[in-house]
Amino acid sequence: MSTASTRLPEGRYGRSSDERADHKLKIAGAVLGALLLVLVGYLAYYYVGENKISGEVIAFDAGSDSVQVHLEVRKDADATGYCTIRSQAANGSEVGRADFRFSGHATRIDKVVTLRTTSRGTTAELLGCHPS
Repeated sequence: MSTASTRLPEGRYGRSSDERADHKLKIAGAVLGALLLVLVGYLAYYYVGENKISGEVIAFDAGSDSVQVHLEVRKDADATGYCTIRSQAANGSEVGRADFRFSGHATRIDKVVTLRTTSRGTTAELLGCHPS
């Protein structure tokens, strides 16, 4: 005895609803993937391309009520801005924080700045440099 086939003949009635849903999901996934790629590209460009100022703490010397910080800033010739530096005590509490402004046409600024502290600081940390 043979059993009757419950499958529809191929190509006779078009695609099934599952195939149509799969096709729509593929299109939606491709569109969302392209949007995500554009967003990541924009954020990477903004972070790398627009960040015109970078800084680095070269050395520091902690005193009883201040910290001398040797700061090096690299920037575009027309950029002005500020760098934020903080100092912490041995127990990790913040004892000083200040912004140091810079301007001018030099692309590299090498400067020793004084950060006043409320008690003896044991660190000097550059939190970031930003355009103004």
